[in-house]
Amino acid sequence: MSKKDVCDCEVIHADIVENVRNEMPDETDIYNLADFFKVLGDSTRAKIISALDISEMCVCDLAVLLNMTKSAISHQLRALRQANLVKQRREGKVVFYSLSDDHVKSVFELGLEHIKEKQSGGQL
Repeated sequence: MSKKDVCDCEVIHADIVENVRNEMPDETDIYNLADFFKVLGDSTRAKIISALDISEMCVCDLAVLLNMTKSAISHQLRALRQANLVKQRREGKVVFYSLSDDHVKSVFELGLEHIKEKQSGGQL
């Protein structure tokens, strides 16, 4: 950490600290949010989310797309389901997966946009 990254003041801005303390989410919500991002922090699960952002898919299709076994895809989908990031629907013998809701879609797309913006030097 360079010297320019460290605050050199001795003054505590109590009004700001108190305002932020009152506005911050509670501890449980913070832990749940961290867990949410932890689930997204796996590249295989991010690939699955990316695919499902484009189209609803079954395990077999995801396995072919990502060059993985159905078992490995199912394992990752289980984690995504438990985190409420994907949902499933059955059509006969086939189970289709999709993103749980527009929040998941937005978080993924905004994150991707942020990464692409950084890669292009801040210009989209």
